[in-house]
Amino acid sequence: MATDTMTLPRQTDTTTQHEARSTAYLESRLAAKDNPNLPSTYTIPIIDLTPSFTPSLSARQSVASQIRSACTSTGFFYITSHNIPSTSCTAILSQAERFFSTLSPAQKEELHIKKSELGLGWEPSSYTSIAGDVETKEAFNFGYEEGLDRSGGDGKYRNLDGSEGNRNLWPKESELAGFYEGVKEYYGGILDLARHLFRLFALSLDLPETHFDHMTTHPGGIARLMYYPPTASSPNSDLASNQSEPIGLGAHSDYECFTLLLSSPTPGLEILLPSGHWHRAQPPPNSFIVNVADFMMRWTNGVYKSTIHRVVNRGCQARYSVPFFFSVNYDEVVETLPTCLKEGEVSRFKPIRAGEYILERLNTTTKEGKGFAGNEAVFEENP
Repeated sequence: MATDTMTLPRQTDTTTQHEARSTAYLESRLAAKDNPNLPSTYTIPIIDLTPSFTPSLSARQSVASQIRSACTSTGFFYITSHNIPSTSCTAILSQAERFFSTLSPAQKEELHIKKSELGLGWEPSSYTSIAGDVETKEAFNFGYEEGLDRSGGDGKYRNLDGSEGNRNLWPKESELAGFYEGVKEYYGGILDLARHLFRLFALSLDLPETHFDHMTTHPGGIARLMYYPPTASSPNSDLASNQSEPIGLGAHSDYECFTLLLSSPTPGLEILLPSGHWHRAQPPPNSFIVNVADFMMRWTNGVYKSTIHRVVNRGCQARYSVPFFFSVNYDEVVETLPTCLKEGEVSRFKPIRAGEYILERLNTTTKEGKGFAGNEAVFEENP
Protein backbone atom coordinates (compact mmCIF):
# COMPACT_ATOMS: atom_id res chain seq x y z
CA MET A 1 0.00 0.00 0.00
CA ALA A 2 1.14 3.54 -0.64
CA THR A 3 3.16 5.28 2.05
CA ASP A 4 4.33 8.80 2.69
CA THR A 5 7.39 9.68 0.67
CA MET A 6 10.22 12.17 0.76
CA THR A 7 11.11 13.65 -2.61
CA LEU A 8 14.78 14.38 -3.13
CA PRO A 9 15.84 17.49 -5.03
CA ARG A 10 15.92 16.52 -8.68
CA GLN A 11 18.59 17.97 -10.90
CA THR A 12 17.75 17.18 -14.49
CA ASP A 13 20.58 15.65 -16.49
CA THR A 14 20.15 17.27 -19.90
CA THR A 15 22.14 14.54 -21.64
CA THR A 16 19.91 11.82 -20.21
CA GLN A 17 16.80 13.81 -21.07
CA HIS A 18 17.94 14.34 -24.65
CA GLU A 19 18.89 10.68 -25.12
CA ALA A 20 15.57 9.51 -23.69
CA ARG A 21 13.51 11.73 -25.94
CA SER A 22 15.43 10.99 -29.12
CA THR A 23 13.48 9.03 -31.73
CA ALA A 24 16.43 8.54 -34.09
CA TYR A 25 16.89 4.83 -33.34
CA LEU A 26 13.21 3.98 -33.77
CA GLU A 27 12.96 5.98 -36.97
CA SER A 28 16.08 4.36 -38.44
CA ARG A 29 14.72 0.88 -37.76
CA LEU A 30 11.27 1.62 -39.15
CA ALA A 31 12.89 3.06 -42.28
CA ALA A 32 14.27 -0.39 -43.17
CA LYS A 33 10.96 -1.53 -44.67
CA ASP A 34 10.99 -4.36 -47.19
CA ASN A 35 14.73 -4.56 -47.65
CA PRO A 36 15.12 -7.22 -50.38
CA ASN A 37 18.71 -7.95 -49.38
CA LEU A 38 17.76 -9.32 -45.96
CA PRO A 39 15.71 -12.43 -45.06
CA SER A 40 12.04 -11.74 -44.39
CA THR A 41 11.58 -14.79 -42.16
CA TYR A 42 13.00 -15.55 -38.76
CA THR A 43 12.76 -18.28 -36.16
CA ILE A 44 13.00 -17.09 -32.58
CA PRO A 45 15.45 -19.37 -30.74
CA ILE A 46 14.24 -21.43 -27.80
CA ILE A 47 16.78 -21.58 -24.96
CA ASP A 48 16.46 -24.29 -22.31
CA LEU A 49 17.70 -22.80 -19.04
CA THR A 50 18.13 -26.16 -17.29
CA PRO A 51 21.97 -26.18 -17.58
CA SER A 52 22.14 -22.65 -16.17
CA PHE A 53 20.90 -23.81 -12.79
CA THR A 54 23.68 -26.39 -12.37
CA PRO A 55 27.00 -25.91 -10.50
CA SER A 56 28.89 -26.32 -13.79
CA LEU A 57 30.34 -23.05 -15.08
CA SER A 58 30.82 -24.55 -18.53
CA ALA A 59 27.14 -25.51 -18.61
CA ARG A 60 26.14 -21.96 -17.68
CA GLN A 61 28.49 -20.61 -20.32
CA SER A 62 26.86 -22.81 -22.95
CA VAL A 63 23.52 -21.18 -22.20
CA ALA A 64 25.16 -17.75 -22.23
CA SER A 65 26.56 -18.49 -25.67
CA GLN A 66 23.05 -19.15 -26.98
CA ILE A 67 21.89 -15.87 -25.43
CA ARG A 68 24.70 -14.00 -27.17
CA SER A 69 23.75 -15.50 -30.53
CA ALA A 70 20.14 -14.36 -30.07
CA CYS A 71 21.10 -10.89 -28.85
CA THR A 72 23.36 -10.19 -31.81
CA SER A 73 20.67 -11.07 -34.34
CA THR A 74 17.16 -9.79 -33.59
CA GLY A 75 17.41 -9.51 -29.80
CA PHE A 76 14.53 -11.86 -28.94
CA PHE A 77 14.47 -15.41 -27.60
CA TYR A 78 12.21 -17.78 -25.69
CA ILE A 79 13.27 -19.42 -22.42
CA THR A 80 11.97 -22.70 -21.07
CA SER A 81 12.72 -24.65 -17.85
CA HIS A 82 12.96 -21.29 -16.07
CA ASN A 83 11.83 -22.49 -12.60
CA ILE A 84 8.67 -20.35 -12.54
CA PRO A 85 5.80 -22.77 -11.81
CA SER A 86 3.08 -22.92 -14.45
CA THR A 87 0.56 -22.41 -11.64
CA SER A 88 2.15 -19.05 -10.87
CA CYS A 89 1.94 -18.00 -14.51
CA THR A 90 -1.69 -19.06 -14.78
CA ALA A 91 -2.49 -17.25 -11.55
CA ILE A 92 -1.03 -13.88 -12.57
CA LEU A 93 -2.83 -13.96 -15.92
CA SER A 94 -6.01 -14.67 -13.96
CA GLN A 95 -5.28 -11.65 -11.75
CA ALA A 96 -4.92 -9.54 -14.88
CA GLU A 97 -8.28 -10.66 -16.15
CA ARG A 98 -9.84 -10.02 -12.73
CA PHE A 99 -8.46 -6.50 -12.57
CA PHE A 100 -9.85 -5.41 -15.93
CA SER A 101 -13.18 -7.25 -15.72
CA THR A 102 -14.06 -6.91 -12.02
CA LEU A 103 -13.22 -3.33 -11.05
CA SER A 104 -15.79 -0.71 -11.94
CA PRO A 105 -14.85 2.41 -13.94
CA ALA A 106 -15.02 4.43 -10.72
CA GLN A 107 -12.72 2.00 -8.89
CA LYS A 108 -10.20 2.09 -11.73
CA GLU A 109 -10.38 5.87 -11.75
CA GLU A 110 -9.14 5.90 -8.16
CA LEU A 111 -5.97 4.21 -9.44
CA HIS A 112 -5.52 6.41 -12.53
CA ILE A 113 -1.90 7.09 -13.50
CA LYS A 114 -2.64 10.81 -13.63
CA LYS A 115 -2.40 10.58 -9.83
CA SER A 116 1.14 9.25 -10.07
CA GLU A 117 4.34 11.10 -10.90
CA LEU A 118 5.88 7.81 -12.02
CA GLY A 119 3.30 6.35 -14.40
CA LEU A 120 2.05 3.82 -11.85
CA GLY A 121 -1.53 2.63 -11.56
CA TRP A 122 -4.35 2.13 -14.03
CA GLU A 123 -3.58 3.26 -17.58
CA PRO A 124 -6.60 3.69 -19.87
CA SER A 125 -5.98 3.46 -23.58
CA SER A 126 -6.89 7.10 -24.16
CA TYR A 127 -4.28 8.49 -21.76
CA THR A 128 -1.04 7.30 -23.38
CA SER A 129 0.38 6.32 -26.74
CA ILE A 130 3.85 4.89 -27.05
CA ALA A 131 4.33 5.87 -30.69
CA GLY A 132 1.52 8.30 -31.47
CA ASP A 133 -0.97 5.63 -32.54
CA VAL A 134 -4.52 5.38 -31.23
CA GLU A 135 -3.93 2.36 -29.01
CA THR A 136 -6.49 -0.15 -27.74
CA LYS A 137 -4.50 -1.48 -24.78
CA GLU A 138 -5.40 -1.03 -21.13
CA ALA A 139 -2.80 -1.52 -18.40
CA PHE A 140 -2.11 -1.63 -14.68
CA ASN A 141 1.46 -0.65 -13.81
CA PHE A 142 3.38 -1.31 -10.61
CA GLY A 143 7.01 -1.18 -9.58
CA TYR A 144 9.55 -2.59 -7.17
CA GLU A 145 8.81 -2.73 -3.45
CA GLU A 146 11.09 -4.38 -0.93
CA GLY A 147 8.04 -6.34 0.23
CA LEU A 148 7.81 -7.90 -3.24
CA ASP A 149 11.51 -8.83 -3.28
CA ARG A 150 12.20 -12.25 -1.78
CA SER A 151 15.71 -11.09 -0.87
CA GLY A 152 14.24 -8.33 1.26
CA GLY A 153 16.22 -5.68 -0.61
CA ASP A 154 19.03 -3.60 0.86
CA GLY A 155 17.01 -0.67 2.19
CA LYS A 156 18.43 1.71 -0.44
CA TYR A 157 15.72 1.63 -3.09
CA ARG A 158 14.85 4.94 -4.72
CA ASN A 159 12.09 5.59 -7.20
CA LEU A 160 12.57 6.82 -10.75
CA ASP A 161 12.55 10.43 -9.55
CA GLY A 162 14.91 9.80 -6.61
CA SER A 163 12.16 9.80 -3.98
CA GLU A 164 11.92 7.25 -1.19
CA GLY A 165 9.00 5.04 -0.25
CA ASN A 166 6.37 2.88 -1.88
CA ARG A 167 4.63 4.76 -4.69
CA ASN A 168 2.46 1.97 -6.08
CA LEU A 169 -1.31 2.39 -6.31
CA TRP A 170 -3.04 -0.85 -5.33
CA PRO A 171 -6.75 -1.74 -5.50
CA LYS A 172 -8.44 -2.08 -2.14
CA GLU A 173 -8.54 -5.59 -0.71
CA SER A 174 -12.30 -5.20 -0.28
CA GLU A 175 -12.66 -4.52 -3.99
CA LEU A 176 -10.27 -7.18 -5.33
CA ALA A 177 -9.56 -9.71 -2.63
CA GLY A 178 -6.24 -11.55 -2.90
CA PHE A 179 -4.96 -9.38 -5.74
CA TYR A 180 -1.91 -7.97 -3.94
CA GLU A 181 -0.84 -11.37 -2.61
CA GLY A 182 -1.23 -12.86 -6.06
CA VAL A 183 0.94 -10.14 -7.58
CA LYS A 184 3.50 -10.56 -4.81
CA GLU A 185 3.87 -14.29 -5.44
CA TYR A 186 4.52 -13.81 -9.14
CA TYR A 187 6.72 -10.71 -8.82
CA GLY A 188 9.06 -12.38 -6.34
CA GLY A 189 9.63 -15.29 -8.68
CA ILE A 190 10.12 -13.25 -11.83
CA LEU A 191 12.57 -10.93 -10.04
CA ASP A 192 14.65 -13.94 -8.94
CA LEU A 193 14.63 -15.22 -12.52
CA ALA A 194 15.67 -11.82 -13.88
CA ARG A 195 18.67 -11.65 -11.54
CA HIS A 196 19.65 -15.17 -12.60
CA LEU A 197 19.30 -14.25 -16.26
CA PHE A 198 21.40 -11.13 -15.79
CA ARG A 199 24.30 -13.32 -14.68
CA LEU A 200 23.96 -15.24 -17.93
CA PHE A 201 24.02 -11.98 -19.84
CA ALA A 202 27.27 -11.12 -18.07
CA LEU A 203 28.79 -14.44 -19.12
CA SER A 204 27.57 -13.86 -22.67
CA LEU A 205 29.75 -10.72 -22.71
CA ASP A 206 32.82 -12.57 -21.39
CA LEU A 207 32.44 -10.86 -18.03
CA PRO A 208 32.45 -12.49 -14.57
CA GLU A 209 28.90 -13.68 -13.99
CA THR A 210 28.70 -11.50 -10.87
CA HIS A 211 29.63 -8.35 -12.81
CA PHE A 212 26.17 -6.76 -12.57
CA ASP A 213 25.27 -8.04 -9.08
CA HIS A 214 26.11 -4.80 -7.29
CA MET A 215 23.80 -2.94 -9.70
CA THR A 216 20.73 -4.99 -8.82
CA THR A 217 20.63 -4.84 -5.01
CA HIS A 218 17.54 -2.58 -5.21
CA PRO A 219 16.69 -2.82 -8.89
CA GLY A 220 14.03 -1.15 -10.88
CA GLY A 221 11.43 -3.62 -11.98
CA ILE A 222 8.25 -2.22 -13.49
CA ALA A 223 5.59 -4.79 -14.31
CA ARG A 224 2.39 -4.30 -16.25
CA LEU A 225 -0.84 -6.25 -16.42
CA MET A 226 -2.02 -5.73 -20.00
CA TYR A 227 -5.39 -6.17 -21.68
CA TYR A 228 -5.87 -6.07 -25.44
CA PRO A 229 -9.50 -6.31 -26.60
CA PRO A 230 -10.38 -8.66 -29.45
CA THR A 231 -10.83 -7.50 -33.03
CA ALA A 232 -12.96 -8.77 -35.86
CA SER A 233 -10.11 -9.76 -38.15
CA SER A 234 -8.66 -13.21 -38.62
CA PRO A 235 -5.73 -14.18 -36.39
CA ASN A 236 -4.11 -15.70 -39.48
CA SER A 237 -4.32 -12.54 -41.57
CA ASP A 238 -1.19 -11.30 -43.29
CA LEU A 239 0.82 -8.87 -41.15
CA ALA A 240 1.87 -6.69 -44.06
CA SER A 241 -1.66 -6.13 -45.39
CA ASN A 242 -3.40 -4.97 -42.22
CA GLN A 243 -1.86 -1.60 -41.48
CA SER A 244 -5.30 -0.06 -40.84
CA GLU A 245 -6.13 -2.48 -38.02
CA PRO A 246 -6.32 -1.14 -34.46
CA ILE A 247 -2.91 -1.04 -32.78
CA GLY A 248 -2.77 -2.53 -29.31
CA LEU A 249 0.64 -1.02 -28.51
CA GLY A 250 2.67 0.96 -31.02
CA ALA A 251 6.16 0.24 -32.33
CA HIS A 252 8.87 0.86 -29.72
CA SER A 253 11.95 -0.47 -27.99
CA ASP A 254 11.97 -1.21 -24.27
CA TYR A 255 13.95 1.04 -21.97
CA GLU A 256 15.73 -1.11 -19.40
CA CYS A 257 18.11 -4.10 -19.44
CA PHE A 258 15.75 -6.73 -20.79
CA THR A 259 12.09 -7.72 -20.63
CA LEU A 260 10.50 -10.98 -19.53
CA LEU A 261 7.08 -11.36 -21.13
CA LEU A 262 4.34 -13.79 -20.14
CA SER A 263 1.22 -13.86 -22.29
CA SER A 264 -2.06 -15.67 -22.71
CA PRO A 265 -2.41 -17.98 -25.75
CA THR A 266 -3.92 -15.22 -27.93
CA PRO A 267 -1.09 -13.99 -30.19
CA GLY A 268 -0.29 -10.32 -30.58
CA LEU A 269 3.40 -9.55 -30.17
CA GLU A 270 5.09 -8.67 -33.46
CA ILE A 271 8.85 -8.18 -33.88
CA LEU A 272 10.45 -5.92 -36.47
CA LEU A 273 13.09 -7.90 -38.35
CA PRO A 274 16.21 -6.31 -39.86
CA SER A 275 14.49 -6.70 -43.24
CA GLY A 276 11.69 -4.39 -42.15
CA HIS A 277 9.14 -7.22 -42.00
CA TRP A 278 7.03 -7.90 -38.93
CA HIS A 279 7.28 -11.36 -37.36
CA ARG A 280 4.47 -12.65 -35.15
CA ALA A 281 5.79 -14.31 -31.99
CA GLN A 282 4.25 -17.66 -31.12
CA PRO A 283 5.84 -18.76 -27.84
CA PRO A 284 5.91 -22.45 -26.94
CA PRO A 285 3.98 -23.59 -23.87
CA ASN A 286 5.44 -22.74 -20.45
CA SER A 287 7.90 -20.23 -21.83
CA PHE A 288 8.76 -16.57 -21.49
CA ILE A 289 9.71 -14.23 -24.29
CA VAL A 290 12.91 -12.29 -23.54
CA ASN A 291 14.00 -9.22 -25.44
CA VAL A 292 16.98 -6.91 -25.20
CA ALA A 293 16.22 -3.35 -24.12
CA ASP A 294 18.02 -0.01 -24.38
CA PHE A 295 20.42 -0.34 -21.44
CA MET A 296 21.87 -3.57 -22.80
CA MET A 297 22.29 -2.03 -26.23
CA ARG A 298 24.09 0.97 -24.73
CA TRP A 299 26.35 -1.21 -22.57
CA THR A 300 27.39 -3.24 -25.62
CA ASN A 301 27.74 -0.27 -27.98
CA GLY A 302 25.00 -1.66 -30.19
CA VAL A 303 26.32 -5.22 -30.44
CA TYR A 304 23.16 -6.41 -28.65
CA LYS A 305 20.05 -5.10 -30.38
CA SER A 306 17.24 -3.32 -28.56
CA THR A 307 14.57 -4.67 -30.84
CA ILE A 308 11.56 -2.75 -32.12
CA HIS A 309 8.26 -4.50 -31.49
CA ARG A 310 4.52 -3.81 -31.24
CA VAL A 311 1.30 -5.55 -30.23
CA VAL A 312 -1.67 -6.09 -32.54
CA ASN A 313 -4.45 -8.41 -31.40
CA ARG A 314 -5.92 -9.73 -34.65
CA GLY A 315 -7.93 -12.45 -32.94
CA CYS A 316 -11.47 -12.76 -31.66
CA GLN A 317 -10.33 -13.43 -28.07
CA ALA A 318 -8.97 -10.96 -25.55
CA ARG A 319 -5.21 -11.01 -25.02
CA TYR A 320 -3.66 -10.66 -21.56
CA SER A 321 0.04 -10.30 -20.92
CA VAL A 322 2.44 -9.48 -18.09
CA PRO A 323 5.70 -7.83 -19.18
CA PHE A 324 8.39 -7.38 -16.52
CA PHE A 325 10.95 -4.70 -17.35
CA PHE A 326 14.15 -5.45 -15.45
CA SER A 327 16.43 -2.55 -14.68
CA VAL A 328 19.53 -1.91 -12.64
CA ASN A 329 19.27 0.23 -9.50
CA TYR A 330 17.80 3.54 -10.62
CA ASP A 331 20.73 5.49 -9.15
CA GLU A 332 23.20 3.76 -11.50
CA VAL A 333 24.82 5.35 -14.56
CA VAL A 334 24.64 3.27 -17.75
CA GLU A 335 27.61 3.65 -20.08
CA THR A 336 29.30 1.44 -22.62
CA LEU A 337 31.41 -1.36 -21.14
CA PRO A 338 35.14 -0.93 -21.90
CA THR A 339 35.20 -4.59 -22.98
CA CYS A 340 32.68 -3.78 -25.71
CA LEU A 341 34.90 -1.13 -27.28
CA LYS A 342 37.67 -1.97 -29.68
CA GLU A 343 41.00 -0.19 -29.29
CA GLY A 344 40.52 3.44 -30.25
CA GLU A 345 36.75 3.02 -30.70
CA VAL A 346 34.41 5.68 -29.31
CA SER A 347 31.04 4.71 -27.88
CA ARG A 348 27.96 5.46 -29.95
CA PHE A 349 26.05 6.17 -26.74
CA LYS A 350 26.49 8.81 -24.07
CA PRO A 351 26.32 7.88 -20.34
CA ILE A 352 22.81 8.17 -18.90
CA ARG A 353 21.20 7.99 -15.48
CA ALA A 354 19.10 4.84 -15.30
CA GLY A 355 16.06 6.06 -13.41
CA GLU A 356 15.85 9.41 -15.11
CA TYR A 357 16.15 7.87 -18.57
CA ILE A 358 13.21 5.53 -17.90
CA LEU A 359 11.07 8.31 -16.45
CA GLU A 360 11.76 10.58 -19.42
CA ARG A 361 10.87 7.77 -21.83
CA LEU A 362 7.64 7.15 -19.92
CA ASN A 363 6.80 10.85 -19.99
CA THR A 364 6.93 10.86 -23.79
CA THR A 365 4.04 8.36 -23.91
CA THR A 366 1.54 10.86 -22.52
CA LYS A 367 -0.34 13.16 -24.87
CA GLU A 368 2.03 15.70 -26.37
CA GLY A 369 4.83 14.23 -24.23
CA LYS A 370 3.99 16.48 -21.30
CA GLY A 371 4.59 13.90 -18.61
CA PHE A 372 2.81 12.47 -15.61
CA ALA A 373 1.60 14.34 -12.54
CA GLY A 374 4.34 16.57 -11.17
CA ASN A 375 6.59 16.07 -14.22
CA GLU A 376 6.14 19.21 -16.30
CA ALA A 377 2.52 19.99 -17.26
CA VAL A 378 0.02 17.15 -17.27
CA PHE A 379 -2.72 17.19 -19.88
CA GLU A 380 -6.33 16.75 -18.91
CA GLU A 381 -8.51 14.21 -20.64
CA ASN A 382 -11.46 15.50 -22.61
CA PRO A 383 -14.67 15.35 -20.59
